[in-house]
Amino acid sequence: MKILLINPPRSPENNILKFAPEEARRFIHKKLIGPPLGLLTIAAAVKDHDVVVFDTKGEYDLEPETPPLEELVLKLLVQHQPDLVGVTTITSEFDFCIDICRTVKQFDPAILTVAGGLHATLCPQDFTDPAFNIVIPGQCPHIFRDVVKALEAGTAFESIPGILINKDGSLHKTTGKPAPWDIIDADYMMPDRNHLKRWIETYKVGNSPFPSTYVYTSLGCPYKCTFCSIWSQFRGKYYQRTVESLITELKTIDEYPVVRFADANTVVDEQFMLQLFKRIDEEGIRKTFVMDIRADVAANRPDIIERLARGGLKVVICGFESFRDEELKKYRKDSPAVDNQEAVKVFEQNGIMVRGNYVVPPDYNLKDFEALAEYADRNRVVYAGYTILTPMPGTVYYQQVKNQIIDNDYRKYNFFNSVMQSTLPHDEFHTRIGALWLIKKGVDVI
Repeated sequence: MKILLINPPRSPENNILKFAPEEARRFIHKKLIGPPLGLLTIAAAVKDHDVVVFDTKGEYDLEPETPPLEELVLKLLVQHQPDLVGVTTITSEFDFCIDICRTVKQFDPAILTVAGGLHATLCPQDFTDPAFNIVIPGQCPHIFRDVVKALEAGTAFESIPGILINKDGSLHKTTGKPAPWDIIDADYMMPDRNHLKRWIETYKVGNSPFPSTYVYTSLGCPYKCTFCSIWSQFRGKYYQRTVESLITELKTIDEYPVVRFADANTVVDEQFMLQLFKRIDEEGIRKTFVMDIRADVAANRPDIIERLARGGLKVVICGFESFRDEELKKYRKDSPAVDNQEAVKVFEQNGIMVRGNYVVPPDYNLKDFEALAEYADRNRVVYAGYTILTPMPGTVYYQQVKNQIIDNDYRKYNFFNSVMQSTLPHDEFHTRIGALWLIKKGVDVI
């Protein structure tokens, strides 16, 4: 069985970048960097077959003159002659996902197309285009493997629990429950990073000379911020991997000196994290670690931050979100603004560079922007990001404001474009957010 798994391109829509002052543009994110762990796990689940993973993001970064997506996909289809094409997608890349599958069907309608990923989990109803044959929501390597087995055997897909079958533009959910699957322990599948050797040099952040990879220590999140899709994706559940599983994985990725723990919050189980870094020391694992850590964790447990710093933690992404407690409460952030300042002190005392992220609501007026700028200037961090509070489909916030949305172009749902009416004129709103990106200590971007 020949299987082609494609990671779609990034959305190019970025109004913050478009309207930002010239001097701020070099700091504003133009791309997200990191290998597609989901597809690599799927590849591991069907490793007995002829599997090709193709990262279009890495390809366009590696070879900027790469032809447009349709031409690129056709080239892949001719080269690999797949029986099945799988795609993963987040909301802002959904249109590219459709384009890929339409190209597949134009090339050969007999090729089975299977879609998964975050958007397929939260918004499966969007996948009614005839270019999609099967949609698999959730963590699905074992279910994908069942689909491959059925295709190979010529048996009906209706017998596979946990999938949606597209019939004439209507999705039909199969009956029954998928077999139990312990995604973080007994049934954990290590992503097969061998598929990404072609693009490894593109997985670099900022001015780092070394490539980075994602490793997740947990799935889901115990917190329930209204704008976040991670806890919604896992229905509020939180899963912690085992220490020994992580040690095994870290020992297999020598080619990646930089490891970004791809968790919503890396330090949830504090004792787990202390035990993990004890084992990292015992095994002599030397990595530069990047983590997402909540401000209240750092503020309340500086001893843990000190321990992680000794073990290689060098960069922290911290969701400040807002400088106002009333906004944080509205977001269900459960951490007061004062924690942001205390956390920065703790991180900097331990030689950790902070990437502090703020989200800007579309109803901000001139005084709000001035207040945020004044606060950010008084509390500068090495890296700073200022994005737009966006109602991502599938989140609580989306349900709260869906009647206020004026732009349903999914390509713009990447936090760099306002999809609701802003209080300030559209161009000025984005210009002012762009200017905020200058308020930081560092001269690089991460």
